[in-house]
Amino acid sequence: MIPCQRDAFDIPDDVAYFNCAYMAPMLKAVRAAGEAAMVRTGRPWQVTADDFFTPPERARALFARLIHARPDDIAIIPSASYGISTAAHNLRLRKGQTILLLDEEFPSNVYAWHALAKRDGGEIVTVRRPADADWTTAILAALDERVAIAALPHCHWTDGGHVDLARISPALQRIGARLVLDVTQSLGVLPLDVTQLKIDYLACAAYKWLLGPYSLGFLYAAEGHHGGEPLDYNWITRERSEDFAGLVEYRDGYQPGARRYDMGERASFVLIPMVIAALEQLLAWTPEAITATLSGITARIAAHAPELGVSVAPEALRAAHLLGLGFRDGVPAGLVDALRAQQIFVSVRGQTMRVAPHLFTSDADVNRLVGALRRPTAG
Repeated sequence: MIPCQRDAFDIPDDVAYFNCAYMAPMLKAVRAAGEAAMVRTGRPWQVTADDFFTPPERARALFARLIHARPDDIAIIPSASYGISTAAHNLRLRKGQTILLLDEEFPSNVYAWHALAKRDGGEIVTVRRPADADWTTAILAALDERVAIAALPHCHWTDGGHVDLARISPALQRIGARLVLDVTQSLGVLPLDVTQLKIDYLACAAYKWLLGPYSLGFLYAAEGHHGGEPLDYNWITRERSEDFAGLVEYRDGYQPGARRYDMGERASFVLIPMVIAALEQLLAWTPEAITATLSGITARIAAHAPELGVSVAPEALRAAHLLGLGFRDGVPAGLVDALRAQQIFVSVRGQTMRVAPHLFTSDADVNRLVGALRRPTAG
C-alpha cells in the first residue's frame, strides 16, 4: 500500500478530485519537466540533433518496461485513436469474418473497426452489456470461428467493468483471432504483460492513468507486425535519419521495429520530457502497488452503496481504480453540478456516475464524497 501522495500533485485541500479517468492532475515533477523544456526550446540554439532521438528512446524504453515489452516494439503516437487506426490499417479480414467490440465502448476503439469491416466485407459483433456485470463471460460466449479480431479494453471506460484478459487471450488464440487493446483507462494502474497475453497491438493515451501530457501516447506492436504500413510518412522514422545532412538522400527503409509507426515530430521537445517524468514515477510506485492502494479506496466507497441507494458491480467484476455508481432511475439531474459546487469532481458516462480516484485521494476526500451523496440535497 502506498501512502497518500497528494504532495506530489498540485491539488488544493478543498478539492476532492475523483475524475482521473477524465484527465489526470499533473504531477509536480511532470509540470517542472515541461516548464524546463519550454524554457530550453525557447532557445533553439540549445536544441541539438541528439534531442530528436535520445529523449524519445528513453520514453520508449520506459513504456516498454511498463508492459514487459522491448523498446523495438513501441511507437510514439499522438493519441489512442492513432494507434487503433494503425492496427486497423494493417489487419485484414476475409469476407464474412467478424470484429468483436464491447457495447458502449469508447468511440476511438470503434470507428476504425467499422471502417475495416466495410473495407474488407466483414461484420461487427457487439457484446451487449451483461446484466450481471460479467463482461469476461459475455465475451467468451460471443467467440466463434468467425471472429478474426477482438478489439477490447482492460476495463470498461464508463464504469470500470473488468475484462479478464488472462482468460480471454487463450480463447482467442484457439480460434486464431487477433487481440487489439485500448488500455487508456487502465494502463498505469492495472499490471499488464503483453508477451503473456499474446497481444497484437496495444494503444494508450498518456494523459489519464499514465499521468502524462495530452496529445501524446504509445503503440505496442508485436514483432510479427513490425513490417506493416505506417499512417504517417515522415522523415524521422526512415533509416539513417540521424544524418541530417543526408536527408536529401531519400530512403525506402525504416528505423528498426515499431518505430516505423512513430508520428511525425515525435521528438516533441516539451511533451516527451513530461511523459518521461510521469513514467519514471509510475515505475517507481509500480502498477501492482498502485492497484492495491486504489482498490482499497474504491472498496471503501463501494461499502457505502446500500445506504446511498446506489448499486455497484461485485468487487471481482470491477477494476480496482474505477467505480461505477448506478442509480435506479438514472443519475439524478443536477447531482454532478451539485457536487462540483462543493469542489467534488466526478463524471457521468453512460448510465453511471464514474468515480476515479488516484494516489492523491485522501480519507477526507472519500468522506466528503460519501457525505455529499448521503445528503438528500445533493441530488
